[in-house]
Amino acid sequence: MITERILPSLRRRHTWAQPRLDGMPTLILVRHGRSTANTAGLLAGWTPGVALDERGAAQAAALPGRLAALPLAEVVSSPLQRCQETIQPLLDARPELRAHSEERIGECHYGDWSGRKLAELMDEPLMEVVQAHPSAAAFPGGESMRAMQTRAAEAVREWNARVERDHGSDAVYLMCSHGDIIKSLVADALGLHLDLFQRISVEPCSITAIRYTRLRPFLVRLGDTGDFTSLAPREEPSGSDAAVGGGAGAP
Repeated sequence: MITERILPSLRRRHTWAQPRLDGMPTLILVRHGRSTANTAGLLAGWTPGVALDERGAAQAAALPGRLAALPLAEVVSSPLQRCQETIQPLLDARPELRAHSEERIGECHYGDWSGRKLAELMDEPLMEVVQAHPSAAAFPGGESMRAMQTRAAEAVREWNARVERDHGSDAVYLMCSHGDIIKSLVADALGLHLDLFQRISVEPCSITAIRYTRLRPFLVRLGDTGDFTSLAPREEPSGSDAAVGGGAGAP
């Protein structure tokens, strides 16, 4: 009899305590199109004057069509030229949108490594740390990979709050950023340690989507280009090392 009297009360309390997965904005992450540094095999970092190459410009031109079904509330971009060029066709197609520049989603500050050939950097002892233990990697004259992830994740959380405040909890907004930044944000969304982020791949002009809620994010797209060319066998195997900076994508 005691159990019969108590259970309904417990059920009521249990039902009342169930958490609600309140909606928050959906973030569309776009990596910039293929750049002149990608094709030259250089680690661009914040080196000025790195533009989209011919293929990158074509990728950017196709972006408005790929995103045509999405009612974008805001566009946020790294201040670097290759990202600005990537979103320009989208802004031209949607004149009601304007881009907000956000330094915290700018490329990792690679310091003394910036502008150097990736093939040369493979012989640097630090590269092994970047590949296998990136949470301990700090670039000479630059920043650590932990600091890179922290600033990018903080930017996303602040923009989530701003977009929700201004456009509602079901809003969709876009950030154009860089390979290592996007990989670190995916790791953050999945609750992965930064040491595992090199297992993630995002090609030039790929689309990654993260839907945020009050309790957890959901990764709903990862590195989507709509093109499977990069999965075809290559003459030279890519090996087990991750492409620092994001790589050049399909040949």
